[in-house]
Amino acid sequence: MELAANFIFEPLGNDEGPPPPVSSTAALGALAGLAGQWSGRGFNAIWRPHRNKSDHFLELNVTDDQIDVEVIDGLIPNRGLVQGQIFMSGLRYLQQISDANVTVDGSPAGLHIEPGVWISIPALTDPQEPAAIARMASIPHGTTILVQGTATTATGGPSIPDVSLTPFAIGNRNQTFDFPEQHLNQTTPFRTSGAGLTGITQAMLNNPNSVLTGNPANVTTTARLHVSTTPGNIAGGGTSNMAFLIGTKDGPNADAAHVVATFWLQTLAGETEPKRLQYSQTVLLNFNGISWPHITVATLTKP
Repeated sequence: MELAANFIFEPLGNDEGPPPPVSSTAALGALAGLAGQWSGRGFNAIWRPHRNKSDHFLELNVTDDQIDVEVIDGLIPNRGLVQGQIFMSGLRYLQQISDANVTVDGSPAGLHIEPGVWISIPALTDPQEPAAIARMASIPHGTTILVQGTATTATGGPSIPDVSLTPFAIGNRNQTFDFPEQHLNQTTPFRTSGAGLTGITQAMLNNPNSVLTGNPANVTTTARLHVSTTPGNIAGGGTSNMAFLIGTKDGPNADAAHVVATFWLQTLAGETEPKRLQYSQTVLLNFNGISWPHITVATLTKP
C-alpha cells in the first residue's frame, strides 16, 4: 500500500530516530487476526426518522455481511511536540451489508458500505494513556467516526452481554419509551413487514445480541476488541455529522451522536488463528428529543 510507504519514508528530524525494528504485522497485536475476507449472516435494526403520522419507523433486516481487511504495509509515524513521535500499525477495511430478504433488479438490496482503518496505538507518556486500539470509519450518510478502546485476549469463548433496542430520552437512559413497533404481535404501519420480516423473531427484538449467543461454537481463545466514541479514560474520539444530520434551530434530522462496538475474534478448536468473528455495534441516532438505538450484529467466518 503506497500511502503507508510514503508515511514511513518521510524525512525525519535530527531528534527523531528510525522506526523500531518490528514488522507492521507484529505491532498490530490482537488486531492482526482481523486480516482476511470475512462473510456471514447477521441482523440490523434501525429506528429512522419518519415525517408522516409518526416521528419514527423501525427498519429490520436479516443481513448478508462482508468485511475485507488488509494489513497496511509499514509503520505509521505520528510526530508530536510534547512527547515526540510514536509509531502505529494498522489495517484498512471495506464493509458491505445487504438485505438477505430484499432484492433490487435481481441483486440483494444494499444497506451499508463503510471504508475504514483499524490502528494499534502504543502506550503514551504525554498524554499518559495505555496502549489502545482505534477504528476510523466513513459512512456515506454523512457521518465519520473515531472510536477508541482496548484489546484483550482470554481463553474460551466470548462473553456477550444483552443489548437493548428500546429508545430513551436524550441524556437519560432511565426514561425509556415502549413503542408498538418493538412487538411483532402488534400491527403497525411503521415497521418492516411482509417478506422483509422473514427470519426475524421477537427474541431478536428483545435482545439483538441473541443472534450471536444463539450461534455457539467450540472456541479456544477469544480476542475482544472493544471501542467507543467515549472510551472511558482515553482522551479523544467522537462522531462528526453533515449539516443535514445535525440540523440547526429546528433540531437534528438524525444526529449520530454515539457509537460503541465490540468485536470478538475467535480461534476455534483445531485452528491456530482466528477464523470466526462476531460483532455487535450500537449507534445512537438523536432526533425529536429521543436517542434511538441502531444495532447491527453478525457472525462472520473467513477461509
